[in-house]
Amino acid sequence: MISSVNHVSFTVSNLNQSITFYRDVLGMECISMAERDKEFSSAVTGIDGVEMNIAYMQAPGFAVELIQYVSGEGTKIDTSTNNPGSAHLCFNIGDYDEWMKRMEECNVKMCGKLCHVPAGPNEGKRVCYMLDNDGNHLEFIEASKQE
Repeated sequence: MISSVNHVSFTVSNLNQSITFYRDVLGMECISMAERDKEFSSAVTGIDGVEMNIAYMQAPGFAVELIQYVSGEGTKIDTSTNNPGSAHLCFNIGDYDEWMKRMEECNVKMCGKLCHVPAGPNEGKRVCYMLDNDGNHLEFIEASKQE
């Protein structure tokens, strides 16, 4: 039985640039950065001859793992949210107006436009999708409904 979530993960093209984005733009803390050797990396991924560098970025309540394949790297895929197999990460945001101002100042690219959720457990909350520096989708939803 699942007891909790350990982390979510994105494969990135440049680990240092991604650490900078997640730390300086999103405000997360880098709690670990380490190389993985070929034997371990190949065994755990099932891909021969890979080496990975991995960083863990801490957010309140969970971690985001950023992986750069330094050998055995793959090709950039279309991660549009309508493609099967794509994923996104959703953050709850306390001061939504301040957050959106920060994202604009940091030139974070918005995918669509700011909307209000029409139904479900987040009904009435403001929400938008944005992209990280590798084009991974990040969703930002206000923590409580705007009154």
